[in-house]
Amino acid sequence: MLEQIIAVIIKHRGKVIGMSIGLVFGLMVINMGFWQTLFVTFCLAVGYAIGKRVDDNESLKEVIDRIVKEK
Repeated sequence: MLEQIIAVIIKHRGKVIGMSIGLVFGLMVINMGFWQTLFVTFCLAVGYAIGKRVDDNESLKEVIDRIVKEK
């Protein structure tokens, strides 16, 4: 039974991830309000982008310098 559930999740992982994100976003809107949820989502996206660049072996200083120079 558990193997079948895992197989379905793996087969439809995009849908499962999308539904999970939608569920979390919806619960955050209910609990915190739309604008606060949007702010938290924005902060998560910025953190993800910076973390991805650091994972790609860019130094944190280079990433911050590039962000500051773009503005």
